[in-house]
Amino acid sequence: MNEDAGPEGRGGTAAVTADSAAGADTEGHLIGEVERIAVALGRMFPGLCEVVLHDLRDPRHAIRVIENNLSGRRVGDSATELGLARIADPQYPSVIQNYPNRFPDGRPVKSTSIGIRNAAGEYVAALCLNLDVSVLSPVTLALSNLVATEDEHRERTLESLRDRNARELREAVEALAAERAGTPRSLSRQDKRELVRQLHRDGFFDSRDAAQTIADLLGVSRATVYNYTK
Repeated sequence: MNEDAGPEGRGGTAAVTADSAAGADTEGHLIGEVERIAVALGRMFPGLCEVVLHDLRDPRHAIRVIENNLSGRRVGDSATELGLARIADPQYPSVIQNYPNRFPDGRPVKSTSIGIRNAAGEYVAALCLNLDVSVLSPVTLALSNLVATEDEHRERTLESLRDRNARELREAVEALAAERAGTPRSLSRQDKRELVRQLHRDGFFDSRDAAQTIADLLGVSRATVYNYTK
């Protein structure tokens, strides 16, 4: 009986060992592929984004790759709290994106952590991106100042940076007249005055021959149109 059990026991152990080895090879290949991604990402954003690959199979020496080393850590350093949490709980979120963080020297960081699972659904690695926000803050401020406009001028358009053609002018006159329940020529003198002033505010007088076109549409003289703008 022992003779029969011996070979079966040894065969079962060998099968388990082979499966474990195959799983380890698959995980190793997976982590190797992620390593290539980590290196490529880091080299795309030199000096700006730290990219770290953690091998969670060995949490005490988890850091396998670190590109753009901004945190002062080294290859072989231990896993972070997120890595340990993933090891302890396979249901831990696989992606934690854009969370605030800080480098050891106090610089603000925007971080994203991506958990990598094996075929069994267990976390075996984590890819972490740490964006140095302090580098971008001065740029953001400069751009904000560059595109800023004065509050007092935001209520209305002071000018239109394009030439208004005759068709647009005619459409504007007819639309403003319709708002006053009439046609351009049927408007009262006061309505025509208000209409001309509105056209002036909207920048239509910047176009060449605009005054004459408006005069023809309203059935008044060019001099009258200019008088209405005062």
